[in-house]
Amino acid sequence: MKRAVVLAGGGVAGIAWELGVLRGIADVDPDLLDRVRGADIVVGTSAGSAVAAQITSEASIDDLYLSQLSENSRELEVDLDLEALMSRFATAAAGAIDPEDVRRRIGAVALETRTVSESTRRAVIAARLPEIGWPDRTILLIAVSAETGEMVVFTKDSGVDLVDAVAASCAVPGVWPPVTIDGSRYIDGGVRSGTNADMAAGCDRVLVVTPSLAGSPQPWGNIDDEIKQISPAAVMVVYANDSSLAAFGTNPLSPSTRGPSAREGREIGKMKADALRSFWD
Repeated sequence: MKRAVVLAGGGVAGIAWELGVLRGIADVDPDLLDRVRGADIVVGTSAGSAVAAQITSEASIDDLYLSQLSENSRELEVDLDLEALMSRFATAAAGAIDPEDVRRRIGAVALETRTVSESTRRAVIAARLPEIGWPDRTILLIAVSAETGEMVVFTKDSGVDLVDAVAASCAVPGVWPPVTIDGSRYIDGGVRSGTNADMAAGCDRVLVVTPSLAGSPQPWGNIDDEIKQISPAAVMVVYANDSSLAAFGTNPLSPSTRGPSAREGREIGKMKADALRSFWD
């Protein structure tokens, strides 16, 4: 039985919420969480890439969760108008011939946007990670080439620093700088899909943790289509609820969302633990 955990994007709030979900599972069944953390494959997109790196480290879920409740954070505050940003993307993507062209056009937006420096942003990403070396595990971190729109999957065999891989996967276009790796520039893997659950193809059991409402429209990618693509795998999706969305607020990139989002995620983890035990085992 081959198992995968898929961790979706969702900003700073999404990191906190996903860690909260995992902490809630441990509240009910610590051994179950250990088995989940030991999945054969862990797929991380954007916020999920940070969580993937965190849970495949030696750090305890207690420490990872408590760090989200701490007032001390290296996260940067950013003034995000999500509606205006999505409108900017829609304008750029008008007339695109295929999804890859859409991503390339959004990459062009990212490349022309003035942001904090790459080094400043990299320091934030490094501070998120308990360990800066790749674990001896199969983790797939999803990013997109800003120049071509192609999806890129970073692994421990890619010859790329873990911090750079996570930074690339988390490089929200129009907000954070595209990440330079070997002369190429990369943006957020969520521009392809918020979940990229199709990367778990070949697994028998797939757990998807996504800080979004079930059935809610996504700007890119479609989780239902991705689940069909990995059939006959059995898939369990842990979604957010209305209380979680309230915790995320209008700016899920704000560090102020961390505590409320972590607590809401923990409650969902507790509620889903019994169902997950039956599914996972």
